[in-house]
Amino acid sequence: MNTPNILTAIRFVIIPFFGYYLYICNFKIAVSLFLLGGLTDVLDGYIARKFNMVTSWGKLADPIADKFMQLTALVLLTMQNRIDTIILVIVIAKEAFMGVGSILLYRKEHFVVSANWYGKLATVVFYFAIIMIIFNVAYSKFFILIGVLSALFAFFMYSVQYRKICYENK
Repeated sequence: MNTPNILTAIRFVIIPFFGYYLYICNFKIAVSLFLLGGLTDVLDGYIARKFNMVTSWGKLADPIADKFMQLTALVLLTMQNRIDTIILVIVIAKEAFMGVGSILLYRKEHFVVSANWYGKLATVVFYFAIIMIIFNVAYSKFFILIGVLSALFAFFMYSVQYRKICYENK
């Protein structure tokens, strides 16, 4: 296992601790772990590309770790009535469709979907919005809406890419 994959694995380990501290409303520790998870995400991608350490496992596991971190935050913030349930439903539906699409694409074309700028942008916007919600910053609900819109934009762009790959290989 190479360094980027170890960083991704560390992110998986961080998630339950982040969830616990968010659940008990220890926001300083929760946000510190959330930011540490974000840092490992940035580092693993940078190291993997810079030193040619990109692996199929990393391409699959990295976005799953990101989604688990985001979904953990969204589920707990929904349970705490800090965000509306519809936000969680939209994000879960989007992730489910993208997950199924990625599996189908891999099974059909042996193609592993990698992150693009719009997916990375949506992740950054969501991280920012989640931190604002956790600390109850003014206009944080506006930013979570921007996060959802950026996630839906990423979903649309990945859908276009999916169709293009499927139709080019017919």
